[in-house]
Amino acid sequence: MKKIATREAYGQALVALGRENADVVVLDADLSKSTKTIEFKKAFPERFFDMGIAEANMVGTAAGLAAAGKTPFCSTFAVFATGRTYDQIRQSVAYPHLNVKIAATHAGLTVGEDGASHQSVEDIALMRVLPGMTVFVPADAVEVHGAVAAAVRIDGPVYIRLGRMAVPILHSDDFKFVPGRAVELRPGTDVTIIACGIMVAEALKAAEDLAAEGVNAAVLNIHTIKPLDVAAVTEAARKTGAVVTAEEHSIIGGLGSAVAEALVENCPVPLVRVGVRDTFGESGKPDELLLKYGLTAGDIVTAVRQVLGRK
Repeated sequence: MKKIATREAYGQALVALGRENADVVVLDADLSKSTKTIEFKKAFPERFFDMGIAEANMVGTAAGLAAAGKTPFCSTFAVFATGRTYDQIRQSVAYPHLNVKIAATHAGLTVGEDGASHQSVEDIALMRVLPGMTVFVPADAVEVHGAVAAAVRIDGPVYIRLGRMAVPILHSDDFKFVPGRAVELRPGTDVTIIACGIMVAEALKAAEDLAAEGVNAAVLNIHTIKPLDVAAVTEAARKTGAVVTAEEHSIIGGLGSAVAEALVENCPVPLVRVGVRDTFGESGKPDELLLKYGLTAGDIVTAVRQVLGRK
């Protein structure tokens, strides 16, 4: 299966968008080679702004550009894009509901050897709580292109979470990305696995392994954490009677929390959350970290066995 990092797809999507929309501008915080915004810089140097290692200033500048009618995309690593700039995003972007798009790369544990200081496992929670903020977590390169295109059409702030390592391409080129709409990648009757980002591929692997055990697992891809597709989540829970969520993020405040909130109000069923459990990461190889912190297909299978025992 072909693999490509979502950050790579982001660089390509920006160039395509730049050709279509002259109002799109891109800002980066001295990391354009890593975030892949350098591709936009090469194509449209007059619309690219390297703000240096000054992320808060970058967001403030983007707010000004948005107020002047431009559509700015801000990029840096997720830990800086959401943590170091939180006050600026809240006060200068979210509160006035400005048209700023924050596309953050190197999210989650799979930053790898850079360690806990660079592994953002709380960024979804930080962005999700902001009023009016849309939150996208693409699972593959195809969804990245869809998310970037959709972000421009959305009137207001958008957060797009992107990763460092290459991930499998799950969709065909004709896939239609619809903000706020979940994607059923596999039907099932016994349990629903709800995943986002890199964990979608792991969820599909887990479903295959479970099938060998006689467990029919549905897989629901949530590329939009906010607004959450509550109707799809509720319908899946009613159909299967048990849910497992999987995310490369803390189980506190992320996908697992969003799904739990939706289910407790609409369709309470047994739920197990797979994700980072109230801890920081550490330096290591991405695959080793995913294994240590319980973010593999095998961990999803274990969670399914647990939730079926409570069904």
